[in-house]
Amino acid sequence: MEAAYVFRVAVRLDPADAAVDPGRFETTMELPASDPGADGWLFFRDRLWRGEVGDEPSFRRLAVERLGLADAASVEVAAADFRELRTDEAYRDALTDAIAADLGRFNADSVDEVLRKYLGSSVHVRE
Repeated sequence: MEAAYVFRVAVRLDPADAAVDPGRFETTMELPASDPGADGWLFFRDRLWRGEVGDEPSFRRLAVERLGLADAASVEVAAADFRELRTDEAYRDALTDAIAADLGRFNADSVDEVLRKYLGSSVHVRE
């Protein structure tokens, strides 16, 4: 089972002692998705809403941490956008089973409603 949350992240460089061009660039960041039912598996519920980052300033701080930029002076994550949950069929099945087992946690009537509510149409199953 494999899955990752994929984000587009804009990084801004503003060094005090040099000029840079470009001063801003975009990169792709993948965060491994926890196995359904394991610690951290509710990342999509806690961080995403209809396929968008729910609290961007908070998520930018998380991106800084995960990218190892916390101690990098004059470097900031300027923006972050959710792109997709990239997954294989086994992970998708396990995810839908875990959601179905506790729909009340998501205040929804179906697994499809949960997936739309949090991930929009951004679930991509790959072999």
